[in-house]
Amino acid sequence: MNSKKILSILLGIVGIASIALLMVIISTGDESIKAGEASSTVNLFMYVAYIVLLLTLVFVVVFTLKNMFANKHTLKNTLMSVGAFIVLAVVCYFLATGVETPLKDGDTLSANGSQLIGGGLYLFYVLILIAGGIMLVSGVKKMTK
Repeated sequence: MNSKKILSILLGIVGIASIALLMVIISTGDESIKAGEASSTVNLFMYVAYIVLLLTLVFVVVFTLKNMFANKHTLKNTLMSVGAFIVLAVVCYFLATGVETPLKDGDTLSANGSQLIGGGLYLFYVLILIAGGIMLVSGVKKMTK
């Protein structure tokens, strides 16, 4: 049996189990849930959601790494992109200034923490500009064709 059939069967089982658990929650009723009488049902749903999320993350990471290492060109492009991102993040971190800041709860945000937050904001702005530029160039290319 190939992996696509196994994955389809697994997805079907998870889907049917999710529908069954949804019916259990719906039959329990809003008032019972609000009153806390159905905490075991809600907890069961939460654990199932955590398990499905964990399985999804594991499958995504495993298959992404498998496909990435199977093709050297893809691996090279990925490593170059990750390296460029790290370089950009370091540059943004050092461009940001850090100032000790008092917080509302009485604690103090350190200068390093402030610099880290500022660097993250700069990185976010630069990535937005890059994405916008790429979309603009792509749109102009499509319009000129």
